[in-house]
This record gives sequence, C-alpha cells and structure tokens, in this order.
Amino acid sequence: MTQAAERAQAWLKAPYDTETQKATQALIDAGGDALNDAFYQDLDFGTGGLRGIMGVGTNRINKYTLGAATQGLANYLNKQFPDIQIKVAIAHDSRHNSKPFARQVAEVLSANGIKVFLYEDLRPTPALSFAIRHLDCQSGIVLTASHNPPAYNGYKVYWSDGGQLVPPHDKAVITEVRAVKADEIRYDANPDLIEMIGDAVDQAYLAKVQELSLSNQGKEDLSVVFTSIHGTSITLVPPALENAGFKKVSIVEEQATPDGDFPTVASPNPEEAEALTMALKQAEKLGADMVIGTDPDADRVGIAVRNLEGEMELLNGNQAASVLIYYLLERWKENGKLTGNEYVAKTIVTTDLIADIAKAYDVPCPECLTGFKWIADIIRKREGEATFIGGGEESYGYMIGDFVRDKDAVASAVMLAETAAYAKSLGSSFYEMMVEVYHKFGFYLEKLVSLKREGMKGQQEIAQMMEDFRTKTPATIAGEKIVEVLDYQSSEHRYVADNRTEVIDLPKSNVVQFVTDQGTKITARPSGTEPKIKFYVSVKGNLADTSEFAVRKAELEGRLEAITKELGL
Repeated sequence: MTQAAERAQAWLKAPYDTETQKATQALIDAGGDALNDAFYQDLDFGTGGLRGIMGVGTNRINKYTLGAATQGLANYLNKQFPDIQIKVAIAHDSRHNSKPFARQVAEVLSANGIKVFLYEDLRPTPALSFAIRHLDCQSGIVLTASHNPPAYNGYKVYWSDGGQLVPPHDKAVITEVRAVKADEIRYDANPDLIEMIGDAVDQAYLAKVQELSLSNQGKEDLSVVFTSIHGTSITLVPPALENAGFKKVSIVEEQATPDGDFPTVASPNPEEAEALTMALKQAEKLGADMVIGTDPDADRVGIAVRNLEGEMELLNGNQAASVLIYYLLERWKENGKLTGNEYVAKTIVTTDLIADIAKAYDVPCPECLTGFKWIADIIRKREGEATFIGGGEESYGYMIGDFVRDKDAVASAVMLAETAAYAKSLGSSFYEMMVEVYHKFGFYLEKLVSLKREGMKGQQEIAQMMEDFRTKTPATIAGEKIVEVLDYQSSEHRYVADNRTEVIDLPKSNVVQFVTDQGTKITARPSGTEPKIKFYVSVKGNLADTSEFAVRKAELEGRLEAITKELGL
C-alpha cells in the first residue's frame, strides 16, 4: 500500500496532464484497494499482451502506460532494424477509447521515425495479423481487450511474421518498456509517416479467405444466423460468407452496431452461452441450421448447430475444433493434397482428440503452450519446410492456413459453415459429423472451470492455488489413479509409478497437469489475459456404435462431475 501511494505521487506533476493529476489525487484521497490496485504494479505482458482496466495508474490502461509500451517498442525496433525504414501496422476494436488510443500509439511511433499503417476504422484482429505480412511490416499492434468486460482495454503486439511476440522479443520489449520514463515518451507526431489503410487490404485478406475453400457443396442451402456481438467482425464476416457462396445468412441486427458497452449481453464472449441468446432465438424463429457468433475483436468464434433431436445446441471450442480439423484432413485427403509434408497444431490444454485424428491421417500434430502466439511460432520455425493445414485451441480459437498468424474468427466462420454445408449436402449434419468423429477416433469430453480473482489479493489467491496444486498431488481423483504429473514451470514430466522424469521441451509456463490411468487429463493454469485461474478437465471413453452416443455421453459427464466436485471446483 505504501509503495502504491509513493508511485501515485509521481502522477501529480508533469509530464502527466491536469486531468490525470486530478484523477490521481482523487484516488490518493480515497485510498484503500482502489489506489492499491491502480498503482501496486506495472501492467505486464501475458498470453495476449498488455490488458487491463482503463483509468489512471501504472496498473491501468491509459495514455501513459500505452505511451510507455509504444516508446519501449519503438526503442527496440530501432535497435533491431537500424538500417531500414521500419513499418508498423495498427488496428483497433469497438471498445471505448480504442480509436483514440490507436491514434496516440501511431503518433508515438511516427515521432520515433517509424512508418505507420493505421486502419481507418475498427477491424478484426486477424486482419491486422494479415496486414503485417501483406504490407511488409516489422511489427503490428491492435488495441483490444478481446472478450473482457467493457471497463477493459488492451494492447497486443505482433512481430514481422504476423504472430504475437514470443521469446526473445517479448521479454526484450518489456525490458525496454520498463526503462522508459514518462518524460521520455515522444508524442510529437510526424503526420507524414502515418498512412491510413482500408478497403484495398481488406480485399486482399478476403481473397485469401476465399482460397481456403475445399468444397462448394450445400452452401446455398445452409441457413446461418450470424452475430458480431457489437464487435469488429461485422466489417468482414458477412462479405466473407457472401464471397464463399452462402446465400442464407441472417444477421442479428440488434447486435450488429459496434458498441463498447456491449449493451445486449452480460459479457461479449461467445464461450458463454448467454452471449448467443439472441442469435439462438433468431435461429429458432427461422429454422436455421447454424449460429455463428464472434467476440469483439473477432479472433474467437462460437457456434451452435442442431443436435440429434433437432434442437440448437452450443458446441464448445474442443468440439468445433475437432470437427473442423477432421473436415480439413478428410477433404485434403480426398483432394489428393496430403503429400506427407503437412501438419496441424494444438495447445497443451486443447483436446487430445485433435492429435488422435491427425495421427489417423499420418499428419504430425505438434503441441505448444496456451495461446496462438505459440502456434504462430511453430509455423515460423517450419516456414518453407512444411505446410500448415490448421490448428485450434479450446478457447474457441481456430486458424486455417498461414496467411494469418493468430486465431481468426473470420476465416473460421467461413470454414465452419463450409463444414456444416458439406455435411448437410450428404444428408448428415455438423453434429452428426461430430458423433462420427467420436466413433472413429475416441470419445472425449471436456469441462472448463474458471475462478475469477481480481486485484492484488486475487493474484495472491491464485498463486496459492497453483502452489497447492503443484505440491499436494493426490494419489487418486474420483477413483482414477494419477500416473503422470507435468509441471511446465519446472519443465518436469514425472511418471508416478517409478518416479522417472523427462524434460518438457517447451518454454517454461505456470501450468500443472495430472494424467490418470483412464486417460483423464486435469490442468491448472492462471489466465494470461484475465484475473482468473482456469481448470481444464478432459475425460476419454469409447463410442463403439453411434447409437450409444447419449449413454456414453452421460457416462463421461458423470466422470467430469465427479472429478470437478472432488477438486472443489
């Protein structure tokens, strides 16, 4: 508390503006947790970059924390590329202050002699990733807090490959940022170095999305309801679906207008069922086959399809990813495109069903840490040597092809709809294809439990939970014997039976996994983008006959319930 108060005092004088000084004084006068949470630490980069509540303070998103981040990035870029005209692309989402923040960031970069390509208005995050490579940039920035509540904003940084920062660049940039003093931030913009971009880059991106298509079967007959949930996808998903040949697309108009308050939902997150309520009602009214909804910056996409009883059912990210990867591999095989030099990818918390599917097609499936920046890193390391087909993560993020190096709700919306259309043209459905996948490759079911813990006290609680999970490993959970323990922080993979250990060949990360003798996998991981700790539970069974789906599903749900209950989740 004393340290926070001391840090706050520095914000009561120049170079901080009068408005910032007044707001800081009000926090000092109020004291307590509000002051502490605003100043007790500096915002740090997680899996999604810089993200936090907007307001004054070192632990908040504001002109000065973004200015310091941008000045530090500019300093690093100028050291890394001393002999060229450095170029950076910038985009922003529909959140409050995103547009002026994007302009401020562009001005700081231009003041440091860096050429900026600034989107004229809001655009999806994948469009920014695409623009970096398309415009031959050395870096990129998107102002977004993804699916966080309205009070949040954020700042995601990308490298020249179009992927988010990974080592060594991430830590090197942070080192530069922390060395920046407030009076060293350059706000003296050079307008000649700021170029507005828009439709031409959009059209190039949409053309690449259209090239992903593997079939046109059934597209004109598939009925889709789409919602952008007040976000950026309204700019590119409808034209992408139209270009792909979908004729029956109904937009949820009440959610089509970009709005940082996200007024029609409790949370603009397609992972949460409530966010798609309006779309589901519209789908029932129209008798639609499919619902597609994206988060505000259009990197995550949620879907609902008709189940075996003909009712709309929301699928989770593991289910959608598994069916999508199956469709891609099956179509690549049927089209004679599998040459033995292709691969897919997934993260360590994503269903192992994807790896099992890939194995059946003799396609490698490398695994990486959570966050699509690590899948982008795999692609970068295999550039020119192997072909990336697609990848996914449980948190509703998917990527097809490598022209974007982040999860892409625009391309994913098109290809998920294509999968559904293809299935329907064969007299089947997306859901029936999922059941067939379970029958062919193994019946996996997953559950995610997220516990929210805000502020400094919340961080301490999360740290303690991870410490307990790491040091108090039980022998069994819900009657299943733990046979493997993977600690990604110590890079140790331990086999319980003989206490044998192996080194985990991935960057260190605060993640712990248990594997049981029945194939269950339990993972604990603090979120890198939200004040949450997440617990992932995956159980595995067999589906000998598709007619047994309901019975086997109930059995797996029972196991999930027993495990989470014993863990106290």
